[in-house]
Amino acid sequence: MQDLKATLIQNPLTWQDKTANLANFEERIWQITEQPDLIVLPEMFNTGFTMHAQEVAEPMNLTTFKWMKQMAAQTQAVITGSFIVKENHNFYNRLVWMRPDGSYECYDKRHLFRMAGEHEVFSPGKTKTIVKLKGWNILPVVCYDLRFPVWLRNRNNEYDLLICIANWPESRSIAWKSLLQARAIENLSYVIGVNRIGKDGNDISYSGDSGVFSPKGELIYACDNHETIQTAILNKESLDSFRKAFPAWQDADDFTLGN
Repeated sequence: MQDLKATLIQNPLTWQDKTANLANFEERIWQITEQPDLIVLPEMFNTGFTMHAQEVAEPMNLTTFKWMKQMAAQTQAVITGSFIVKENHNFYNRLVWMRPDGSYECYDKRHLFRMAGEHEVFSPGKTKTIVKLKGWNILPVVCYDLRFPVWLRNRNNEYDLLICIANWPESRSIAWKSLLQARAIENLSYVIGVNRIGKDGNDISYSGDSGVFSPKGELIYACDNHETIQTAILNKESLDSFRKAFPAWQDADDFTLGN
C-alpha cells in the first residue's frame, strides 16, 4: 500500500506554439523539488485547445511524443498529458501515459466538445484506459469527459484514482470544481483535475482551479489562477479503509456500455 506522489503543473499555454510550450513545461518540470511518481500536464499542453488540427497535429513518435519520453526518463516519473495526433487520416485528442522506461499507453478523448466543433474535427475514442502505477489503478480522461458519469463509473472499484486533464474555461469554473468533487464522491475514488490558465487564441480565459479531492469529496489541494507546481501525496491505505467502512459500491446498479 504505497503512497502516490502526483505533481500537478498548471501553466498558461502559448497558442499553437509547440516549441514555446515544451520549453516552458520542461523548465517547470525541473523546478519540482521532490521526486514524484507522476507528473500531470493539461489537455493539448503543447498547443492549447485548438481546432486547427491539420496545422499542428503530429504522428506518434515525433516531437511531442519524444519530448515526453525524454522527460519521463530524466525525471524517473510517469508523465501524462494530451496532444493532437494524426493517425490513419484521422485526428485524435490523445492522452499519452509515458513511463520512465519508454513504454506507454494511450487514451483518445471519448466525448468531443461540440460547442467548439471538436466533434467535427476529431475522431472519438472508443475504450477506457486503466493504467497501473505503484499498485494503484488509475483512470485518465480528458476535459469534457468529466460531464459524463456513466463513462466514468467506477464499477467494482476498478480504479483508485481518476485524473482529468483539461482546457476548461473560466466561465464554467463552477461546473469544473463541482464535477471533480462529485466524481470523487460517487466513485469512492481520489480525483485529480489539471487545467490551464491564461487566454487562448480565441480570447477564451482559463482560471486553472486545478485540484485534488479525496474519496469523501474533501478538497485536499486547490490551485488558484496562478502558475503552480504542486505535489499531492495520496494515501492508498486511507482509500481502502474508507471503501471497507462505507461500501456503497456494492449497491451500485449494473449496466453495460454500448459503442
